[in-house]
Amino acid sequence: MATLNIKRNVFAENDRIAEILREHFAKNKTFVINIIGSPGCGKTTLLEKTIEHFKGKYKIYTLVGDVQTEEDAVRLREAGGDAKQIITGGACHLDARMIEKEFEESIPKSLDMLIIENVGNLVCPSSYDLGEDHKVVIVSVPEGEEKPLKYPSIFIRADLFILSKVDYLALGGFDKEKILANGKKVNPKIRELCLSSRSGEGMDEWFEWIEESIRNKKNS
Repeated sequence: MATLNIKRNVFAENDRIAEILREHFAKNKTFVINIIGSPGCGKTTLLEKTIEHFKGKYKIYTLVGDVQTEEDAVRLREAGGDAKQIITGGACHLDARMIEKEFEESIPKSLDMLIIENVGNLVCPSSYDLGEDHKVVIVSVPEGEEKPLKYPSIFIRADLFILSKVDYLALGGFDKEKILANGKKVNPKIRELCLSSRSGEGMDEWFEWIEESIRNKKNS
């Protein structure tokens, strides 16, 4: 029972901070997404392409969570973006207190969009509200069709499901319709996008979703 109470207290404090962050982001009209996916699913490559596409049009800042190294933040800066690495030192997720610290110390207040690339993991990050507008879950073609059924928590909480690396479909052996159906089975309201950051397939729909979301936040 003591363990259960500790968990409740941890999540309650996280949710309290997340709501404060959400209020700050709403006041500043900053659109915020929390991207969650397994290691190697294509999160950073997608963000590289996103930064390159919107460079000069929108002010975008990226927070990147990893257990060690600053490799991903370096890649995003090389793509022309403003990025800060959050090294968790072993934690398998980001939490609201980490984002609050960056909000106080590094995140510019006049942003169009804040992107949070969470630690590579489909389990732990799903439970933590970071004050985002949307959770985005990414699964790549090589990972298999059963991911939504095996890791339902993130699919229940996410608003957008991206099937990435669809250029691999040409190799055969993967049922695209099955994974999309599995996503809808877990969350009938989830929106689904299929794309390849490498070939460019489906990227326009991703960019349009971002543009629409930024406009909606500005007009809210």
